Amino acid sequence: MMENKRLKLGILGLGEGRSTISASLNSPKIDLIQICDQNESLCRQRAKEFDFPHYTTCYEDMLHNPEIDAIGIYTPDKLHAAHIRMAMEHDKHVVCTKPLLDDLKEAADLLQLQKRKGKRLFVGQSSRFFEPMRRQREDFERGLIGELVTVEAYYHADHRWFLEKPWALEPAFKWLFGGLSHPVDFIRWYLPEIEEVMGYGMLSPNGRAGGLKNQDTMHFIYKSVDGRVARVSGAYSSPVQPAMRDSEMSCVLRGTRGCSQGDYMELRYAMTDNRGEEQVITWEHKSKHYFRFEGKSHHAGEYNNYLEHFADSIREGFTAYPDLREGIGTIALLKTMEKSLHSGRPEKVKETIREYGLTALLDIL
Repeated sequence: MMENKRLKLGILGLGEGRSTISASLNSPKIDLIQICDQNESLCRQRAKEFDFPHYTTCYEDMLHNPEIDAIGIYTPDKLHAAHIRMAMEHDKHVVCTKPLLDDLKEAADLLQLQKRKGKRLFVGQSSRFFEPMRRQREDFERGLIGELVTVEAYYHADHRWFLEKPWALEPAFKWLFGGLSHPVDFIRWYLPEIEEVMGYGMLSPNGRAGGLKNQDTMHFIYKSVDGRVARVSGAYSSPVQPAMRDSEMSCVLRGTRGCSQGDYMELRYAMTDNRGEEQVITWEHKSKHYFRFEGKSHHAGEYNNYLEHFADSIREGFTAYPDLREGIGTIALLKTMEKSLHSGRPEKVKETIREYGLTALLDIL
């Protein structure tokens, strides 16, 4: 446990890691020690952009740096397991961007490694730390919408620009993990014990023409252990509605006495509470805090929020969620969703968990 100390952080992967650099350099709770990417030109670009010269192209340099307490991992999904393992083996705490893993083959080993090393892992599920979603959770926990009945979440975005990234066209890249992990995390935040899932998906004409290999348009229905239902949808290669009509990403909670909706990109929140009173709140005045770079492709403000929460958890000794166990549970749900896309029928989450030898380690369902 750190007592009254700033978290000393190293950052691996400087594409998405751009927001993490900004967050770290603007936080009173974090000291950025070193950044790393195998692409030296990107290292130099970030060094110039942030006036931060301490970079390396060798991950081992950070692993062996005694000044670093924790490593932020922002590399391609398929590399997360290896990079997490290396960090923990070198006694570093870890914050890893979503999706935590692209498979479950190494999940059991990572759980056992963490138990042996006693290091913390926090999944950078940044959407929980955006202003509308934080307020929605707070009001839910205060009981302002009564007992939760159902959850609806979606992420619809025109990400055709993603097709310019060569790795996005590889068979390993799946919007199921890279995009839907956001709204799926909302579902698990409120209904953690999903028992069964049914979904359909397709590769859209735009995605196919752009070279995508996997589905970019998907809809799913969930059933929780206690019988409640939820739904998630994602579409990533088509135009979206104007912001005045819709949000790219939203979470809707419907309760016995009220309803709430958090709209991610618009920094907007609406609720009908248990007294029938309606309210709409926006945080437009914080737009420059959350969106510091061009457009809205980076959300540095929410990275500030979740990195400071992680720093607090290490300093004060509490668990920051999603942790490794919860993160693996979400990947198990995503893998079950993938099975349903292929089978065309409902699939059980516990069967996926059993398939990868995780039943005892996760102790769920």
